[in-house]
Amino acid sequence: MSVESVFPRLEARLPSVQKPIQYVGGELNSVVKDWDCAEASEAGGPTVRWALMYPDAYEVGLPNQGVQILYEVLNERDWILAERTYSVWADMEQVMRTGDEQGPIPQFTVDGHRPVGAFDLFGLSFSTELGYTNMLNALDLAGIPLHAADRGDDAPIVIAGGHAAFNPEPIADFIDAAVLGDGEEVVLAISEVVREWKAEDRMGGRDELLRRLAVTGNIYVPKFYDVAYAADGSIEAVVPNRPGIPFRVRKHTLMDLDQWPYPANPLVPLAETVHERFSVEIFRGCTRGCRFCQAGMITRPVRERSIETIGAMVENGIRKTGFEEVGLLSLSSADHTEIAEVAKDLADRYEGTNVSLSLPSTRVDAFNITLANEFSRNGRRSGLTFAPEGGSERMRKVINKMVTEEDLIRTVSAAFSHGWRQVKLYFMVGLPTETDEDVLQVADLAKRVIAKGREVTGRNDIRCTVSIGGFVPKPHTPFQWAAQLDHQTTDDRLRKLRDVVRDDKKYGRAIGFRYHDGKPGIVEGLLSRGDRRVGRVIEEVWRDGGRFDGWSEHFSYDRWMDAAERGLSSTGVDVDWYTIRERDYDEVLPWEHLDSGLDKDWLWGDWEDALAAAEGKDIEIEDCRWTPCYDCGVCPEMQTEIQIGPTGQRLLPLSVV
Repeated sequence: MSVESVFPRLEARLPSVQKPIQYVGGELNSVVKDWDCAEASEAGGPTVRWALMYPDAYEVGLPNQGVQILYEVLNERDWILAERTYSVWADMEQVMRTGDEQGPIPQFTVDGHRPVGAFDLFGLSFSTELGYTNMLNALDLAGIPLHAADRGDDAPIVIAGGHAAFNPEPIADFIDAAVLGDGEEVVLAISEVVREWKAEDRMGGRDELLRRLAVTGNIYVPKFYDVAYAADGSIEAVVPNRPGIPFRVRKHTLMDLDQWPYPANPLVPLAETVHERFSVEIFRGCTRGCRFCQAGMITRPVRERSIETIGAMVENGIRKTGFEEVGLLSLSSADHTEIAEVAKDLADRYEGTNVSLSLPSTRVDAFNITLANEFSRNGRRSGLTFAPEGGSERMRKVINKMVTEEDLIRTVSAAFSHGWRQVKLYFMVGLPTETDEDVLQVADLAKRVIAKGREVTGRNDIRCTVSIGGFVPKPHTPFQWAAQLDHQTTDDRLRKLRDVVRDDKKYGRAIGFRYHDGKPGIVEGLLSRGDRRVGRVIEEVWRDGGRFDGWSEHFSYDRWMDAAERGLSSTGVDVDWYTIRERDYDEVLPWEHLDSGLDKDWLWGDWEDALAAAEGKDIEIEDCRWTPCYDCGVCPEMQTEIQIGPTGQRLLPLSVV
């Protein structure tokens, strides 16, 4: 039976909200299928319906590659229907809750404007934990019971994915399942299980469907695991509570990216978004071994796309979208083994056109002027961004970011001498073993950059922007045991650094200084390393009006702390226990039953190496792409392997556009 669109109820109210176009849908390359698409197709049988959400505003959510890829992969099957939904702003929320004579207007998709609560599956992609309150708001607006335990057979299966899903315990009460790792293959596998269950008249109900998903060993269903706590508040054990449920849930790793060249039909937004470009992921994974970087740890091993696939994806994307900027994305794009050939051949192909190429993620030690010149050949020369991360060389050794001050100065010197006038440097504050002096050395580094720029160019219009973020320890990294720096000390160090920069008469005006205070980082730390007890805090915050916590203008530290005081009052633990406390090896961490492939002993050894580096020992973990394996565990544990070039191929025959 078809489900009606809520758009007729919505349309007359759109003029009363800001940016109504974000709720309209109909973007170029979007898809609207019949509600019963399987029944009308050759496949026959039941239709499986997905509502996909990036839990943020349209302008942030639409460009998200993960959601776009899954949307396309699912809709390619004639028996699956997939639509998108995003978080609504406060004015639209009020319109929806006020509703009309039929009652409240439910959370809807932007494709068919169908109620999210009518779908079989509600999949949410979390790149940051600060989207959790938006998830609760969407569930409530959709009429889906907030707690998984209260949902009946007709409610959607709520599934979390994305990087934050590697520790879904803080939202375990609200989700039915979580998927770790790459989503392209697993969403199809989940769809098959749901289809079979529906074809059997939903035999065994919701519990049976969740059991079928859980026994695969690849999908985490929190309700099938019990958590026991010790007297001191720590976790004693996380164990399955019924037969057949695995003790550990494994992540998914997609091998051979060339076989999955998505998005092939990229969405073109109707409203302005945060990224106005077409993006191609040129490789996935990173083995540089930066100890703070969760993304690099959980996405191993490295899997490269070939130069031919990259070229075909760029050509297809430009033709189907009209975008004039193409971003070549990965965690460290200049590390692609054929990046020089990719840059030259793409620059040759699009020379003289309006198409520009960008490389958003570049390491100091992977950058070279030839590469930069290829990417700016069409005359668009923006500033260069580098991420030394640590202010002092000592700190860079602690985090295994093996970039020396001389490396940076040599690189920016080359850039300035070839016409660049500004660079942006990204650092973190609050790293393990950090001191005030480590942070103040950021100012010295910025001054050296300005001085070198003036020296090699003979000009005074050289600019250096220093951008600083607070460090948050993340699961599945060597720093998962580290104490987080309290927000008062973070703010104090940032204040000292700002004053040192501002007081410098010679260089101060040439240095831009951008930073966030330490309070949002404490909340992120609570959510990133929290357990199921933190779910009460998230719910309290949402009930108190918390929405869009990733936006500084909507974030309230006091709201979170008040909610934590209420939500954790009976647990014997508090915010400090989750954040500024160092863990030891024997403590059971909330995510230990979730397998990213990384060996615990290897992670602990790397944490000890970091502490040894802080004491002056010269320890470097090199990139295993170019050295013998150093036993992080991923390849044998996940039955995967590093996939890199060079292939020796070129983008030939060269067809200049």
